[in-house]
Amino acid sequence: MSKKETDHEATRKLVGIARAWYDQMVTGLVPSISLPTRTKQNIAYDDESEVWKYGDKESIRSAGSAKSALHLLKMSFVIWFLKKQIAENRSSTLRELYYISEGWKKAKFQAQDESNFLIEDLEILTDMQREAFHLRPEEDGATIFGPLKLREATRRGSRDIHCQDDVGEAGYQIPTNVENIEFLSHDARFVIAIETGGMYARLIENGFDSQHSAILVHLKGQPARSTRRILNRINDQFGLPVVVFTDGDPWSYRIYASVAYGAIKSAHISELLATPKAQFVGVQPSDIRDYNLPSDKLTEKDVAALRSELTDPRFCSPYWKEQIELQLALNLKSEQQAFAARGLDFVTREYLPARLSAMGII
Repeated sequence: MSKKETDHEATRKLVGIARAWYDQMVTGLVPSISLPTRTKQNIAYDDESEVWKYGDKESIRSAGSAKSALHLLKMSFVIWFLKKQIAENRSSTLRELYYISEGWKKAKFQAQDESNFLIEDLEILTDMQREAFHLRPEEDGATIFGPLKLREATRRGSRDIHCQDDVGEAGYQIPTNVENIEFLSHDARFVIAIETGGMYARLIENGFDSQHSAILVHLKGQPARSTRRILNRINDQFGLPVVVFTDGDPWSYRIYASVAYGAIKSAHISELLATPKAQFVGVQPSDIRDYNLPSDKLTEKDVAALRSELTDPRFCSPYWKEQIELQLALNLKSEQQAFAARGLDFVTREYLPARLSAMGII
């Protein structure tokens, strides 16, 4: 779909929400919207798409109550603003949207979480991504380094970029809207998504990308939607295996889950953001034990998070149950760069080759 077509469709669907309210009032009904309940209890695995989506539980927001009426009022202001923004071919960030509401009197947002949540509502109701509304996140894009050639649309036309030969030592920076990228070719065997910048830099410096024909993607902690989307697209277009390498703690396991299964708050677009066949490399709790890695004791919050993951449908496999229970028994967590205790080359010469070989990746 071209940009012009996307703009037209986004405007049509946004206005359609307000039109539906008008039609409800004409027929004597109280304006309302129906949305899926966004909790992990309402996440269900979809066999066809192999991702986690919202289940059948829904909540109704009706103007019949003061709280819900205020929510619909705020939504109407946002629809007006987004329609105007698209028509003027301008864009704004999620943070700017929050501040723009300062002039909306009763429709003013009390916190950015509230405005972010409302945008997610609009994504669900329109079945479109927020980028179609010309909304951008605040965070900088993550980076890619490896044998991948792509074509990027710029203000001066398109340009071809090789993500090893035509980039600096940090790699190619992923833009906010990755739909403007066309993947041309690759010489890779797999993609490895890496949580921390230190480990990403270590793999580049040690030549892991060249030695193992790997595309390296820096996740920058919890990955932005653009990063998850680009992993989804590379896997879908080229069929390359995707593996995820994180720290060995419960928060990092959730980073993997967001890549592989999707995040709870974006389950409405899991098919676009999740890479169901993505596999977890480590750091595994068993690695902490087997390699005697430098580690820290689990905090109370860590323990609570691990126990919560035991009931999370995204971690319901025997593998994850075994690893999480082992970590609780060890009462330890460890970072990716703890492998440096065995030398700066150990992770690229010993650990990753052995682990990836055992997984059938190399």
